[in-house]
Amino acid sequence: MHKTYKTKGTCSVQIDYDIEDNKIHNVQFLGGCNGNLKGIAALVEGQNKEEVIQKLKGIKCGFKLTSCPDQLAKALEESNE
Repeated sequence: MHKTYKTKGTCSVQIDYDIEDNKIHNVQFLGGCNGNLKGIAALVEGQNKEEVIQKLKGIKCGFKLTSCPDQLAKALEESNE
């Protein structure tokens, strides 16, 4: 199922992704650090949703209270699949 999440507190403004059989696919960030976010997307491709949440939740970016990886974890937590 395709999902879209509007990020808060990061340079990226949106995350699009798919979840199929509790696995993450096709993660794309809109805005943010292009190369780093493509790397994150490649690393989480096909991974179990709960494992990705556990690894990425709580990561901060500089002085910000969140980060793009943390926002991806929040998006996955909010997804109902």
